[in-house]
Amino acid sequence: MNLQDNAQNISFEFFPPRTAEGAEKLVEVRNELSALMPEYFSVTFGAGGTTRDNTFDTVISIQKDSGFDAAPHLSCIGATADSILQILNEYRDNGVNRVVALRGDLPSGMRDIGEFQYANELVEFIRKETGDYFHIEVACYPEFHPQARSAKDDLLNFKNKVDAGADAAITQYFFNIDSYSSFVEDTEKLGVSIPIVPGIMPITNYAQLARFSDACGAEIPRWIRKRLEAYGDDLESIRAFGIEVITLMCDKLLSEEVPGLHFYTMNQSHIVLEILENLGLTPIE
Repeated sequence: MNLQDNAQNISFEFFPPRTAEGAEKLVEVRNELSALMPEYFSVTFGAGGTTRDNTFDTVISIQKDSGFDAAPHLSCIGATADSILQILNEYRDNGVNRVVALRGDLPSGMRDIGEFQYANELVEFIRKETGDYFHIEVACYPEFHPQARSAKDDLLNFKNKVDAGADAAITQYFFNIDSYSSFVEDTEKLGVSIPIVPGIMPITNYAQLARFSDACGAEIPRWIRKRLEAYGDDLESIRAFGIEVITLMCDKLLSEEVPGLHFYTMNQSHIVLEILENLGLTPIE
């Protein structure tokens, strides 16, 4: 299948590089992934805004040099209404019209969350100040946010973001497709109709994946965990197994006509490219 003929959109997430060498490498990665004609590239925002300038520079580089839309993450943590409005105006002045609105994680030792307590308040503020200019993505959690009091509360919190004006949602990564399908069904029962795009995390490093998953509440199924543990330090086997697992998962998701796939690239291109090649989603020639 050619990507030009595929109705389901592909998008990629980067984190802002901290060094000149990292920035140069990211341009290479971006150029390689651009061949896949993504809907957009998103760029994360550090805890408490610690990478604000790097995020901005990376977003503007993508927006002006790649020919594709960039979607900066905006976080509630440590933000004021004035600071959010300032950065929204800066992005608008540079032609950026997509954002990913998040609550964000409170850094260790940080007590002042800022003027916005929850992501729905940030979404509401963006809509109030900029109307329909920005396409707003929000986050959701098929296996439920680790800080949610209950599954019901988490679903209602997500609906609050949709009611505040979100256009689409990106999920936390998952490895259990049933959790995604069940989440979508539950949101539809609440009257939610925006696209909910699965977030996809390639598997390259088991120790890192386990650490991320424990922190964000994403379950690694026992059979996957045991296989990864058995490989030990054999990174090639971990990589090959990870590509197989994620390819099969994405194939099933696409067969269920999900609205797209959003890849958490970790600023790497090769594994994502191999997964999409396995899926028959080839660059336009």
